[in-house]
Amino acid sequence: MKSFDPPRRILMGPGPSDVSPRVLAALSRPTVGHLDPAFQGLMEEIKDALSRLMNAPGYACLPLPAPGTAGMEAAIMNLLEPGDVAAVAVNGQFGERMVDMAGRAGAEVLRIEHDWGTPVDAQKVADALKGRKVKTLGFVHAETSTGALSDPGPLCAIAREAGALTIVDCVTSLGGVPVDAAGWDADVIYSGTQKCLSAPPGLSPFAMSPRAREAVSGRKEKARNWLLDMGLIMSYWGGEGGRTYHHTAPINALYGLHEALVVIEEEGLAAAHARHRAMHEALVAGLEAAGLSLLVAPGNRLPQLNAVKVPDGIDEAQVRSRMLAKYSLEIGAGLGPLKGQIWRIGLMGASATPWHVRLCLTALTEALAAQNYPDAGKAALAAAEAKLG
Repeated sequence: MKSFDPPRRILMGPGPSDVSPRVLAALSRPTVGHLDPAFQGLMEEIKDALSRLMNAPGYACLPLPAPGTAGMEAAIMNLLEPGDVAAVAVNGQFGERMVDMAGRAGAEVLRIEHDWGTPVDAQKVADALKGRKVKTLGFVHAETSTGALSDPGPLCAIAREAGALTIVDCVTSLGGVPVDAAGWDADVIYSGTQKCLSAPPGLSPFAMSPRAREAVSGRKEKARNWLLDMGLIMSYWGGEGGRTYHHTAPINALYGLHEALVVIEEEGLAAAHARHRAMHEALVAGLEAAGLSLLVAPGNRLPQLNAVKVPDGIDEAQVRSRMLAKYSLEIGAGLGPLKGQIWRIGLMGASATPWHVRLCLTALTEALAAQNYPDAGKAALAAAEAKLG
């Protein structure tokens, strides 16, 4: 064996995003023990920063030691018991994943169907919950498979009226658009580090309300996941009266998350949101000038995940392969029923810059022209530049 030397890629797919040099440098710092006093101080700083990032005062905030999917699993396995009814609004691949997990928890699953590419409809959810005794309502804030953005506030209010706890998937939204646990009155929010925070994959920022923690403590049986059992994991992350060993924390990955949180606080959260919006508008202007269109209607688009329709007669996989081979630029393919129909272009964290927008439009229009699509590279760049100023 030889040391692995990865190619230098430019990551503009659905995640991971480019990791900033500052975060990469933080990952290489000396490892300490997971109960070291200095590391415990770092843990407290991470908890406080996550609380600010998600506007979650009074919530239990911590990074789970696994990717964003672990946040979904922790929420579902801690809140649901066999026989509970779990409502899930499905408008894409990750709503489908919630359905699967809720079934594995032994719950009766109430699917609330939506067309892929549309946001979750509050009235449809209210109608589905009417007269039902439901333990949880789960939905995706930013559906990574389609680029659709839903409004959690009305959905959480509907759940509260029905006596249900809410599970909000914010994997692709955190750091790119506002995430407001307290304002939404959400119960569990989870995310991932590899999207708009521009840290490596492997951690899941997680927030649980006092109401949800009370539900967990009142369970009739143990959660079906030991590592992500919140009663156990909080004995390590809670810090009240000392920390109890639960697992060996991913020390260096937490260094990276801490640095990513420092970076976003230095920029300012509102400025980060505005940057993602501005890069999205420039990219869309360029795409439209090239004759391309997006899957999601303008008012419901997620700025950091753009689902672009593949033109008729174009081999979408060949376009992606050419962009990767010539420009070392990665964009994503469609999932599920959208496979072969869309590209997913990410503008996330360190990958949401004018340079990334220009490079993506250049590479994409050139790859399309190679398949006899009208060459619109100059028009696309001019339209983007008009937005970038």
